[in-house]
Amino acid sequence: MTNVMDTTQADRALKAKHRAMWAQGDYPAVAAELIPGLGAVLVEACGVGPGDRVLDVAAGTGNAAIPAALAGAEVVASDLTPELLETGRRLAEDRGARLSWETADAEALPYEDASFDTVLSCVGVMFAPHHRAAADELLRVCRPGGTIGLVSWTPEGFIGRMLATLKPYAPPPPPGAQPPPLWGDENHVRELLGDRISDVTAERRTVVVDRLASPEEFRDFFKTRYGPVMSVYASLAGDPDRTAALDRDLADLGRRHDRGGEGEGTVLVWEYLLFTARRAV
Repeated sequence: MTNVMDTTQADRALKAKHRAMWAQGDYPAVAAELIPGLGAVLVEACGVGPGDRVLDVAAGTGNAAIPAALAGAEVVASDLTPELLETGRRLAEDRGARLSWETADAEALPYEDASFDTVLSCVGVMFAPHHRAAADELLRVCRPGGTIGLVSWTPEGFIGRMLATLKPYAPPPPPGAQPPPLWGDENHVRELLGDRISDVTAERRTVVVDRLASPEEFRDFFKTRYGPVMSVYASLAGDPDRTAALDRDLADLGRRHDRGGEGEGTVLVWEYLLFTARRAV
């Protein structure tokens, strides 16, 4: 009994930490300024249309949920972090989209089995620490024959490399937690979902990010707005040498991947995996 209680308490503490991580900074600016069209790509790939019942897991501010609602679907946007949902609600009102916003843990969704025609996540569920549990939940709430759609940053792409750059500076992950970019590996996703899916399509695509003027501006934008980066910097408080080293490493990362020409500012190309499948009948 003690072990069960300890595990439950540890999971609650981990989820509270994740909730706080995404609530800090300004993730809405990251989604709106750098990848505004990514959710719509996923919605189109999933064939979402009028009358479909759609669940967006780890929806954040609704990057995919809002386009799904505008396509005529009945949408529930769920996320662990209420602050992001509040921003999403305002964005939806501004765009004339009607949908539900509900706080939920991607690893323990509060929905009945086979409740949705489409279950999707745009660079969201990949950050749930326990991949198997999250994958099981995606499948559980999707009806047989329904669609599961995911957009995830690849390990080899820019965001995957950014997270790898942070790793030597970050505290060790909790036991059982897996790296988010594994969701950008087709083989990993297929292994998680197994024979419970069919009609798989998996395609590596890219999104061009040209909003940032320099590698240093890229670093500072993420340092002050993006929860995972902010958390690593917070863990380095009181260690100016390591903080300066991380400053250099992130700017160097941006510099190595900058494809901008003279006078174009910094142009970064971020790779992601677009994965869709049918829930096996």
